[in-house]
Amino acid sequence: CDLTGWWENDLGSKMHVLKVDSEGNFSGEYHTAVSSTDKPIQPSPLVGSQHLDRDGQCTFGFTVNWKKFSDSTAVFVGQCFTEDKGDEVLQTSWLLREKVNSLHSDWKATR
Repeated sequence: CDLTGWWENDLGSKMHVLKVDSEGNFSGEYHTAVSSTDKPIQPSPLVGSQHLDRDGQCTFGFTVNWKKFSDSTAVFVGQCFTEDKGDEVLQTSWLLREKVNSLHSDWKATR
């Protein structure tokens, strides 16, 4: 699975991976379609790494810093699968950490 290029999820968010190097490291931008902030959504930088498995069903992870419009950071982990028709599909899970003002509020900071 080559992560280089554009990917889109079910909610309309898009990820653009610029290039995966020989070690599996990559960078790009994430264009989210959803946000809980009132500020205008902007493309956000991402950095990540993937296993370069020969069977093409690699695992990967990346971090998105929403610094352009939010005080939050998200991490994604996933695996690439190739469907019977040959289409590549990314299955991911994510955690989002929002900034809170106190330790007492820590319980509500991670989704």
